[in-house]
Amino acid sequence: MNRIARHVLHSSRIPKDLSSVTVRDVAGEKPEAVGVSSETAEAIWHSVECLYRTGVHPGMQLSLRHKGEQILHRAIGHAHGNGPHDPANGPTVPMTTETPVCFFSASKAVTALLMHILAEQGLVNLMDPVSYYCPEFAQNGKRTITLHQVLSHRGGIPALRTDTPIDVLWDRDEVWRLLCEARPVEVDGAKVAYHAITGGFVLQRVLEKVTGQSIEHFLDVHLRQPMGMRWFTYGIEPEHLNDLASNYATGPTPRFPVSWVIRRALGADINTVERVSNDPRFQEAVIPAGNLCGTAEEMGRFFQMMLNGGVWNGKRICSEATVHRAVQQYGSLQIDRTMMIPMRFSAGLMLGGNPVGLWGPQSRYAFGHIGLINKLCWADPARDISVSLVNTGISIVGHHLPALARFVYTVCNQFPIIPEAQRPLAMTAS
Repeated sequence: MNRIARHVLHSSRIPKDLSSVTVRDVAGEKPEAVGVSSETAEAIWHSVECLYRTGVHPGMQLSLRHKGEQILHRAIGHAHGNGPHDPANGPTVPMTTETPVCFFSASKAVTALLMHILAEQGLVNLMDPVSYYCPEFAQNGKRTITLHQVLSHRGGIPALRTDTPIDVLWDRDEVWRLLCEARPVEVDGAKVAYHAITGGFVLQRVLEKVTGQSIEHFLDVHLRQPMGMRWFTYGIEPEHLNDLASNYATGPTPRFPVSWVIRRALGADINTVERVSNDPRFQEAVIPAGNLCGTAEEMGRFFQMMLNGGVWNGKRICSEATVHRAVQQYGSLQIDRTMMIPMRFSAGLMLGGNPVGLWGPQSRYAFGHIGLINKLCWADPARDISVSLVNTGISIVGHHLPALARFVYTVCNQFPIIPEAQRPLAMTAS
């Protein structure tokens, strides 16, 4: 890609020899253990390399499991440096499979499961109004909005007011005050409108009210420690700020109407999102809908646990019934009033579809979550796969989208639907 094209597309410099910027966890890849050929694994990795060659993602990680065994665990590019506006000979830090990355909205899947675990423990009923647990939320007509509506993006409070300062995001009490004072756009749960940030704060407040614990502690006790995660925390500890991969606004500058949709969904333009996401105040904060940090392998581990019906390495993380409730479709396919695209949601997850859906062709049983359009984390019981592709480029509409779609298609093509009797037993009824 020449210099002018890179300037217009805000893309990274791509070396001719991709092996020079590739890290592979050889010991962590065991395709032969589940009868997956090297040709299958390399076909999928080639689709990742094609996405990397677009220059949109300075750094990427991939973890892919089939039948519970990891067959791909690799990274490519840089965690820091080689961004669109970085000097050609500037310092760089390689992206590795151990580098923590911000998952952005894929965080919602984890926060949602925490709420389902809370329901499993009998501490909440997801059909109860939020105001049953936090009476102050009832202001301005929000008395009947339920936890389930918030989880499924039907809570009527998809965004904070447009004049809300960005630094409110790391002020728990102020953001809660604003949410309590907010007027809902609707309260009957009939319309889907993606809650990019707001829903996570509501769920956090309820969880902390009924448990007497912080959401960080609840995550640590019920997911992170039992599953042996190194990272997998909301935000990151100050001493590890330099370990966290940087984010970069890449791709063509969004124009109307795309820029309008972005601002409507995120409350800011892409350049502001880059600046804020690289701000230590954001990186150290607890934002349950948008700043969980970890590796592709850790998020893949999370979805594999769900695919296993709530079990990881023989350890029961949550009940099988809890997983079923978390992935059960709620409502029909609808145009999302925030993102302006058709979506299927469960109480916390983005669902696939037939004949084609978010997670590829014939993906009706698949469930997962995206992070800022580009991070793709999902599981598909019909194919017995869990997939986590994370990256550092913030590009909404750009020349990379065909390559991103080809990656999903390649995964689905390389892992055809298996007979129902041979699928993960815990998920055959989903």
